Amino acid sequence: MPKMVLLAEYVALNGTDLSAYTKKAELTAKVEEKEVTTYGSQGWKEVLGGLKSGELGIDFLQDVAAAALDSIMWPLLGTVVTFEVRLNNSAASTSNPKYTGSVLVNGWNPIQGSVGDEASVGVSYPTSGVVTRATV
Repeated sequence: MPKMVLLAEYVALNGTDLSAYTKKAELTAKVEEKEVTTYGSQGWKEVLGGLKSGELGIDFLQDVAAAALDSIMWPLLGTVVTFEVRLNNSAASTSNPKYTGSVLVNGWNPIQGSVGDEASVGVSYPTSGVVTRATV
């Protein structure tokens, strides 16, 4: 059984590689359940898939230096931007698929944490439109 340890995940927003600031990334995709149960279902619930949606969650280590993370993310607030994530920062392949699409940057937490914490930022952005999986 193949196993993998995430050591060099690739995360890009709006065409900018943010992997150097990222300590965790999670892309989820789901489908609405639409109940279509009838009397003909013989007492069993029947469902069909409805609309698809997704979410891109990222934990960043904050950097407010000129041209660093905060100055990259702040102007994106309220906009829909492209994203790309891969399990490894090497080129997309059959063993390293890339997932791409768009997300709504619906929030930014420039200051977050308690005394003694690393300066980090946790965000979760909804996908907008199709999310694709490619191996090239």
